[in-house]
Amino acid sequence: MKRCILLLFLTAVLAAQTTPEVEITAEPHHHLVFENAEIRAFYVDLAPHADTVLHWHRHDYIFVMLGGSEVVNAVEGKPPVPTKLQDGQAGFVSAPFAHVVRNHDQPFRNLTIEILQDDKLRQSPAHWDPAHPEEDRGLEILPGGTKEILFVKDGIRVSEFELQPGGMIPLHHHAGPHLLVAVTDLDLLSDVAGTGPMSGKMPGHFMSGQVKWLPGGYSHTLTNTGKTPAKFVTLEFPSGTPK
Repeated sequence: MKRCILLLFLTAVLAAQTTPEVEITAEPHHHLVFENAEIRAFYVDLAPHADTVLHWHRHDYIFVMLGGSEVVNAVEGKPPVPTKLQDGQAGFVSAPFAHVVRNHDQPFRNLTIEILQDDKLRQSPAHWDPAHPEEDRGLEILPGGTKEILFVKDGIRVSEFELQPGGMIPLHHHAGPHLLVAVTDLDLLSDVAGTGPMSGKMPGHFMSGQVKWLPGGYSHTLTNTGKTPAKFVTLEFPSGTPK
């Protein structure tokens, strides 16, 4: 009996070791929601106690969590690492590697944003603004909210915003394009300097997990017109990035 159990165990281990890696686009829990020349954004949805298929990440990526979760990250060729993730947490991961994500008790949901131009962007300056390296991180108090610059990686500045109902981001300029990731449901009004509300480029309502690519070359204010707190993350790209 023991010999039979051992044989079954060794067979399972061997099967796991010989399972071929798939590309991220073939991993059934990664759902492509946006793509252009710069990025591919995947909505990842993994049920409690489920595993992903062993899959490749061939580009650096930034993730934004949609809810808290506890997982085991099993990178091929390395020991598995238990990881606890918080709602709204954003992080940067260097590629290439293949891995399996094994989920625990809570649904695991995030936005995984592949940086398709990572080779080129790695050559970007270490700081978003070399003259002001303090702009790589920092907390700013807004009228009715906060802005926190989380990090700058591959020349991309990642910031988290929290706005109370009626809270506003004062007039600011976007030299390059940026990606907005809704962590909560959002109702936003974008008032562009010189043109008025930006209804054609920024829809008033976002669902949690929705992303929106927005062009550069404009200044605007942004107001939470909803009745609940709004939380979102932005990825700002260098000004030379196509709009």
